[in-house]
Amino acid sequence: MFSFEGAVDLPLVWYALIGTAIFLYILLDGFDLGVGILFPFAPTDQCRDRMMNSVAPFWDGNETWLVLGGGGLFAAFPLAYAILMPAFYIPIILMLLGLIFRGVAFEFRFKAEKSRRLWDYSFHYGSLVATFMQGMVLGTFVQGVAVNGRSFAGGVLDWLSPFSIMTGVALVTGYALLGATWTMMKTEDETLAWARKCATYLMFLVALFMGLVSLSMPLMNSDIKALWFSLPNFYFLQPMPILSIVFFIMLWRDLRGGSREIRPFLLTLGIFLMNYIGIGVSTWPWLVPFKVSLWDAAAAPESQSLLLLGTIILLPCVLAYTGYCFWVFRGKASHEHDAAY
Repeated sequence: MFSFEGAVDLPLVWYALIGTAIFLYILLDGFDLGVGILFPFAPTDQCRDRMMNSVAPFWDGNETWLVLGGGGLFAAFPLAYAILMPAFYIPIILMLLGLIFRGVAFEFRFKAEKSRRLWDYSFHYGSLVATFMQGMVLGTFVQGVAVNGRSFAGGVLDWLSPFSIMTGVALVTGYALLGATWTMMKTEDETLAWARKCATYLMFLVALFMGLVSLSMPLMNSDIKALWFSLPNFYFLQPMPILSIVFFIMLWRDLRGGSREIRPFLLTLGIFLMNYIGIGVSTWPWLVPFKVSLWDAAAAPESQSLLLLGTIILLPCVLAYTGYCFWVFRGKASHEHDAAY
């Protein structure tokens, strides 16, 4: 059987691929979940129409990256999947239910008249629940789960903790900021002005939660504390917090200036990237922090090689149609119901 073994470090390659897929999901599905979180607070129905039309061409394609991340974990790191899934069954099921409600709301709201308000709230609460559950999964992952040998050894509600609740709320504010800056980029007039105001408030909440999470992680885990505050690591890792501060300052100036519409979204993506890299550094090289490394959890080299061959063929296709979709639907969104189609 064909194998890449010996030519490349297959577990490391798959770790990078899955990490990239999850990050792309956070960014791409994050802004449309953020639009859903903000949806019922928009000033008028026409504003809501513009917001929904701005994400309608993208939302289902964005979830491709969630499938790639979860499927890749199952296929390339079966041990990590077998340990983590029982720990996250409940929040993942609730997340999927939220995504289902959001997807149904997309389809029905465009045609509904009398029941439009029902689908507005389905879109909102589906997005809110999905985001909050993702944040709780992230918090539980960072905290670590109980492991006995090769199995999850914790309880049904181990995912429910003060830290995971905080990370859930933090991700809600982060996605809402992504949604607000996306709305600024894709809409005009009243909707744009409202989104700019929302982004200004949300920016401070995101900065607050970033600080709380960043302080909590080294306090919870001595290994993370040693990693970030020992020398010379402290100097090598400084670009991440420094760049985060720079991005926040630039975002604040753009939101106050009132003329830039695209850069605030790009700066918000940069803030997410710095946080994502920070979490990756803090949990390296663990797939089940801090029990199972990526090499311990890896599938057989032959399996990873076969999967990698298929990924090399299909991943450029996914990137190409995603880029093409964003290119075709560039520009401002209309309030007309059929504008997204």
